[in-house]
Amino acid sequence: MELPTDDIRFQMELEFIQCLASPSYLNRMTMLVHMYFMRLLNVDLAINKYFDNPAFLNYLKYLKYWKKPEYSRYINYPHALTFLDLLDDEKFRQMIAHDNFRDLVHQQQGLHWMHAAKNRVKAMAANTPTLE
Repeated sequence: MELPTDDIRFQMELEFIQCLASPSYLNRMTMLVHMYFMRLLNVDLAINKYFDNPAFLNYLKYLKYWKKPEYSRYINYPHALTFLDLLDDEKFRQMIAHDNFRDLVHQQQGLHWMHAAKNRVKAMAANTPTLE
């Protein structure tokens, strides 16, 4: 098997990191195996619960370099980095497998986006000079 070039690896890891911003994706990770991870670490297709797989957890730790500014500037969904940190917590990994918890996290994420956008608009309006 040929390993990806640095450019391809960068793109694949960026895509994977951004998928972590989706609570639904995290929920399905308890059943699915990411193709890049499979190829890179030779993970068997039969593995379903790979949050229990130490090799996968090490892969998530490796991906923490995306938190550095020179890499994070490419990320469109900064929640991905928050979820990357949350995946360190075994309790979170267990809970995200449950549909109700996934839905709650998704709802809270949506509320954050909604209010963050309103707050940015208010802040911009407050900083806009008035013509007198």
